Amino acid sequence: MKDKIRVYDTRSFTGTFMPARELHSLFRGDLNSFFIVPVQKMIRHVHKPVPPSKTDNHTLIFLTAGTAFMKIGGRKHTITRDQLLVVPAGQVFSFEAYDETKFNRGFIFNFNPRFVSEGVGPGRLLKEPQFLKIWGEHRLALDRQTARHVRQLIERLHTEYARNGLNNITLIKTYLLTLLCELDYATRPATPAAPNAGLTLAHRFRELLAKNSKATHRVSEYAALLHVTPNHLNKMVKAATGRSPTKWIDEHLILEAKVLLCQTTLPVGEISATVGIEDQSYFSRLFKKYEGVTPLDYRKKIEMS
Repeated sequence: MKDKIRVYDTRSFTGTFMPARELHSLFRGDLNSFFIVPVQKMIRHVHKPVPPSKTDNHTLIFLTAGTAFMKIGGRKHTITRDQLLVVPAGQVFSFEAYDETKFNRGFIFNFNPRFVSEGVGPGRLLKEPQFLKIWGEHRLALDRQTARHVRQLIERLHTEYARNGLNNITLIKTYLLTLLCELDYATRPATPAAPNAGLTLAHRFRELLAKNSKATHRVSEYAALLHVTPNHLNKMVKAATGRSPTKWIDEHLILEAKVLLCQTTLPVGEISATVGIEDQSYFSRLFKKYEGVTPLDYRKKIEMS
């Protein structure tokens, strides 16, 4: 449907925003399943800003030198050496064009969730790490020892992929699963805290929001789905995340609208209706509240970049 947000697969995303033949010569095998390349060889082919977009794969960037910036969801994140940026599948993200004055080194790897969830034995991820959840941390900072282990795993993974692509898929999956488990272990608290009911509720709310945002806009509706009172949901989500459920809902709708403004030529009224807001004037006011410009001005800004 013309009003549906396009969720890119990896091949269509790279073909749209970085179609250089030199870059695609680095890819081996099924690009939509998995790839890993040096970040410096990929980002130099980004010649214009990438507008708010979604892909159906997880993407992680690990830096060994330099600084990287990316907007993930509604927040801008920055990483430096021995840190990672994580963009979960289905999350809205955007980033600026490559700046040739900056010096970045590291690796970017991308994989479909099914790549590590299907299969048996060492080729299967039994439990998805928290940082790959829609509510997970998007910036992972590692201590020196963990960073060294992670770098060794990533370099081994890249060496195997660069030489043989996905021909030795069990080995690729084993390295990748080991890497994800290492990151999951390193980013969890050393002493697990007792289950936090408020945090668990906030995570469940955000997962529901990602699935139901077009049809469900009221805090009371989410409270009913979660079998709690609206007051309890407000209190718990605000305490756990620092933001109210209403603000989470509004920000999610604005993110979806930004993607549609970039991807389509739909009138603002149709975009408003597509994200579930029938009142176009209310939508425009809400958009300006969060973005500082009207939807039309935002679209013009993207078109000129």
